[in-house]
Amino acid sequence: MQDKTYHHGNLAFELLQAAERELVLNGIEALSLRAVAKRAGVSHGAPAYHFKSARGLLTALGAIGYERLVGVQETRQRSAESDPKSQLIAIGLGYLDFAESNPELFRLMFSSEKPDRSDTHFDTAAKGAFGKLVEGVRKIMDRDPHTHPAAMTQVAASWAMVHGLADLMISGRLDGPLALNDISELTREVLLSDIMLRALAEC
Repeated sequence: MQDKTYHHGNLAFELLQAAERELVLNGIEALSLRAVAKRAGVSHGAPAYHFKSARGLLTALGAIGYERLVGVQETRQRSAESDPKSQLIAIGLGYLDFAESNPELFRLMFSSEKPDRSDTHFDTAAKGAFGKLVEGVRKIMDRDPHTHPAAMTQVAASWAMVHGLADLMISGRLDGPLALNDISELTREVLLSDIMLRALAEC
């Protein structure tokens, strides 16, 4: 096979793109360095050189997923009203947007044991995503969840609610009026906003 020619940084990026494509097409369990190298059109040793192992590659991909999740949430926030509850709802809607558009990557990030969660990049990216919810609740309750247990309980409740909806949605488990994939964007936003406001009723 004739390898493509890349600069060092570009090759790592291309390998991550190829890994994500493999993830989407064949799932987490089937992903291998050899398959990623073949899809990227490079030597079989190239992924190992950059990421050491399939786990290392999936860890890097998961970290990027968390960073992209934050980007989607911030896009939602920019288009929402500036009051704290609207901003927290936007964070939740961004969470659902990301899960719907990236179901396999979402599962890798949250449901798979494949990534090395002690990896510095992965850990920082995951904490950054969690920090969006923490900050959203902090602004509503005017309390730092890290020092006020009641506020952190609200963070946990908000995360459990939005993550549960996301998981049910991408698994096709929501039917009827809760079939989030099948309703209009406006109806979905109204429905999800109502659900989140109910969860925040005690704030």
